[in-house]
Amino acid sequence: MRKLVLASASPRRAELLRQLGLSFLVSASGIAEENEESDPAILVKLLAISKAKAVAKNFADCVIIAADTVVCLNGTLLGKPRDAADAGRMLTSLSGRRHEVLTGIAVLRQPDGLLCCHVEKTAVTMREISQAEIAWYLASGESYDKAGGYGIQGRAAMFVEKLEGCYFNVVGLPLSALSKLLTLVGVRIWEGAESNDNTAPDHQGFATK
Repeated sequence: MRKLVLASASPRRAELLRQLGLSFLVSASGIAEENEESDPAILVKLLAISKAKAVAKNFADCVIIAADTVVCLNGTLLGKPRDAADAGRMLTSLSGRRHEVLTGIAVLRQPDGLLCCHVEKTAVTMREISQAEIAWYLASGESYDKAGGYGIQGRAAMFVEKLEGCYFNVVGLPLSALSKLLTLVGVRIWEGAESNDNTAPDHQGFATK
């Protein structure tokens, strides 16, 4: 199998890749997760592509996996909180409401530059969260490196009332979608080898460039 590189310093994304039994290198892109694009789906896709291309400069023969996740509440984007007060505001705004989590994934194959992209959306409904619960959660330290100020895989699981879509997307890397993108660039996880026959199936909704 061609060498895999995760263009992210996120320990959660690394753990999810290991869950699939994959071996990979980690190389953070250093790309600022900021963009003037207001459409969340376009934003996460562009940022994922930028991260993949930034890391690709350092690897001549590999497959690069990059992702970016945002929380969207009624058209307002919630990224990673700046501080505890910002995280508290985010959690207060999410309390008792439904929001969307969007993750853009880019898989880039070197050296030919084949790029496959996808945006996954999951709807999350939070129950009413008291200010005491928010203070307790902020004290745990889980908020600070997570879009929307919460991690569904941690203590914030107790706030989630309903989930519509991929759970792993909310964690930060939708594994089903990723496996399809890897197949498109010739990496078949279940075979433990790279395909060179260019007969990978065309998965509807998954863009190839």
